[in-house]
Amino acid sequence: MSVQTGSTSPPLSFSLPPHTDILDSVDEDIQEEEEGDEEIDSTARSAPILTANQYVEPDMLMGVSMGFKPPLISTILSPMGETMPNIITLPHGKAPTFHIQSPSWRHLLKLMARLSGTRVEPTIEALTVAKDELKLRTVIQFVKIHHSASEWRTVIYLTTDMPVPPSVTNSHKYTNGDVTVLPYSYTLSPLPQLLRDGADSPMAKYYVVPATNSTPYPTLPINFPNLAMYLQSAVQVSRKAAHDSSSGLRRLALNIDTCYPRDDGRPISTDFSDTSRSLGGMFKRVINRGKTPRGRGGNEEIYDLVTPFVPDEWG
Repeated sequence: MSVQTGSTSPPLSFSLPPHTDILDSVDEDIQEEEEGDEEIDSTARSAPILTANQYVEPDMLMGVSMGFKPPLISTILSPMGETMPNIITLPHGKAPTFHIQSPSWRHLLKLMARLSGTRVEPTIEALTVAKDELKLRTVIQFVKIHHSASEWRTVIYLTTDMPVPPSVTNSHKYTNGDVTVLPYSYTLSPLPQLLRDGADSPMAKYYVVPATNSTPYPTLPINFPNLAMYLQSAVQVSRKAAHDSSSGLRRLALNIDTCYPRDDGRPISTDFSDTSRSLGGMFKRVINRGKTPRGRGGNEEIYDLVTPFVPDEWG
């Protein structure tokens, strides 16, 4: 079920460690100094720079893909073909969507929780065009690998939120929280092939994560562990609406339970629960990431969010 595209897609961005530029500057300065200093600098340059992403087990990257090209759905779980980026930059307005594909829902959450070295942020052009701070829009899709198979892949699509112009016909449908209506920005570019059959077809089902009081759209930038926290929060909102057929919120939990009946929609060994605090309280720290108390680093914040698995937290 491969999909090809002929359009030019924005490339993945990779962030370099802050001291790389410093090393480059020093390298230029020491050209007129002693050769011994040059050898020391050369040794320092040859040492590999470790990042948090390098500690992810290779098997966690099996069946994983990401990029601005449409996802390739395969019956075989192959190693990730791309290098895991440190920074994923999202354009604003007319642009292709960015996808992340994983073998299953809980595999996706478990992987993202471990990728503390990767974050999603808007492009410089997007920041220039946008009048307000940019929010992240997420579409979750489950795709069957073959019409006769029972195995499903998980794909999420990421874009920046774009205001709907007043001149757009039936503009309210993009803002009323309908989980089957794709964000307005999707109308500005060719729709990914896998999304063209609607929200509920035999081969694919998608869910547009709405903004709710407990789970508003995240503000960009956001790192992968916090994005995983946001996605799990959306699942909890969906499970709480299990008996509400009017809003459509329950569709996400139903899709997860239908596609992965043995998983129960829960990560295997990594969850985002806390025995002493509610999920809502933790998620506020994700949304208000700029209000972190002084003296607390990003690693401590992630440590609070990714805690040991609690069996009945998501019951």
